[in-house]
Amino acid sequence: MFSPRTRKSVLRPEQVRNANSAAVLQLLRQRQRLSRAELSRRTGLSEGTISRIAADLLERGLLVEEGAENSTGGRPAIRLRLDQNRFLSLGVDIRSWETRMAVGTMAGRMLDTRTFRTPETPGEVLDLVVREFKERRQRFRPGSVAGIGITVRGLVDSESGVVELGADPGWVRIQVKAHLERRLGIPVSVENDVRAAALAESEHSASDLHSAQCLLFVKVGEGVGMGLVLDGHIYRGSHMAAGEIGQMVVREAAADEHHDNPGCLEKLASNRAICERFNKLAGNRPRANSGDSAAQVKRICHEATEGDEAARATIAETARYLGLGIANAVWLLDADVVIVDGAVTEAWPLLSSGIREQFPAGDQFPNFRRLNLRPSSLAGEATMSAAVALPFAHLFSAAATRHS
Repeated sequence: MFSPRTRKSVLRPEQVRNANSAAVLQLLRQRQRLSRAELSRRTGLSEGTISRIAADLLERGLLVEEGAENSTGGRPAIRLRLDQNRFLSLGVDIRSWETRMAVGTMAGRMLDTRTFRTPETPGEVLDLVVREFKERRQRFRPGSVAGIGITVRGLVDSESGVVELGADPGWVRIQVKAHLERRLGIPVSVENDVRAAALAESEHSASDLHSAQCLLFVKVGEGVGMGLVLDGHIYRGSHMAAGEIGQMVVREAAADEHHDNPGCLEKLASNRAICERFNKLAGNRPRANSGDSAAQVKRICHEATEGDEAARATIAETARYLGLGIANAVWLLDADVVIVDGAVTEAWPLLSSGIREQFPAGDQFPNFRRLNLRPSSLAGEATMSAAVALPFAHLFSAAATRHS
């Protein structure tokens, strides 16, 4: 008799069907267009099973048939692809300085993007989302907007849609999902911004990353966060707090530093820290209100690539701290891929070399020798792409593995 610890759960027929459908949808999102025969080969499912899945997804409006492939004989194969126009979503990325909204497709493609100065209180932010949703819904076919995806900094319970502790004052136990669903009557998904971006990066990355067992996505922005994608699935942790690399202490605090946790990565490598470091090295007067720090960091990166000494020193020191944090994470998790996102990647050659300088020297450590370190392939749009894709996540999440 099996003990409770060794007994394996048995999937019900409905769960098997959902997992198979998710595998097909996942492949079509990655590969865009595949025939039924190719889907059968890549998933390992029989052609009969693929035909039944395709018929169901076509009837639900999730897929469309397209063209015919070149054939050397016999009946030409019809290719399947996701229907990019049938269902849409509203994605919302809430940041301290600005809030971005975009109407997007099931595959995460953005059709219309607007940027707003983020209101001061959570209530005002949610009012803004309500107004924008009502306005945009009138511009599209009735029933085509399937849901709203919200990404926000901080500790987020993605199951309940509650922001337990945001990055800004007032964002404490804010019931984003319940509030918006009550006012709009449409499904709402809420996720931590870096976790959402990590999954988007994993799903939309080059094919050579689809088999990654442990992918770390490091986001440098208003803070420094990390998303963990293990075997294609986002890892949140028991308290929805996995990946808070910004709180990792990488330097002993200086005698004149009195703010909380001064030696942590977020205080040393975030956009604000980069701007403060550059102003100090360049002899600039500190600004009381930094405004859009991402734009300032991009300017610093441009000056660094042009040879400005203060800018190059700023990037070098930032890279050293990031390298220490990333190296610790790689040691701990044995990651095979690390992706860095943020405005600071505008100076990627300088940044990446500085990061790698913090890795152990020599070839005796295979986890670093084989480590794939690269900038985001979504060019700063990972979080926004993830937000518009969140309402459709349940369609793709049942697949247990990725297929090459």
